[in-house]
Parts: sequence; structure tokens; C-alpha cells
Amino acid sequence: MTMEIRYDKEADAIYIRLREGEFAKNKKIDDLTILDLDAEDNILGIEILDASKRIPPESLSEVHVKNMLAVA
Repeated sequence: MTMEIRYDKEADAIYIRLREGEFAKNKKIDDLTILDLDAEDNILGIEILDASKRIPPESLSEVHVKNMLAVA
């Protein structure tokens, strides 16, 4: 499974899926940031609401991944 970042223009929300797993609950970080967790509290994904107001569009036009661990 690869990490995935999606933007839903209609909802104005970004979802960053970090891993697959069975969703168990949410943890609200603030009014506009929510973590999806599994039963063991592992983070499955991060939802960012009102994304266009919080993140400049030019920052979302290109995504760079740096220093990721290689899994053999």
C-alpha cells in the first residue's frame, strides 16, 4: 500500500491516507483537523477541513517526499 493524498474540491477537504486498516474511531486535533485511528490507536489517515483557506494552492500543486524509510 502506498500513502495517498486526495483533495475533495466540493468538501474543500484534504485526506492523507497513511496506511490501510480497519477504522475504529476519530480523534479531533482541532475544529478542522481529524485523525482516523484503528482499534490500537494507529493513525490510518488525517483529514484537513477548509483546506483551501488553510493551505496555499501553490503548496498543493506539487508534493515532494523526502527521507522515507526503504522497506525491503
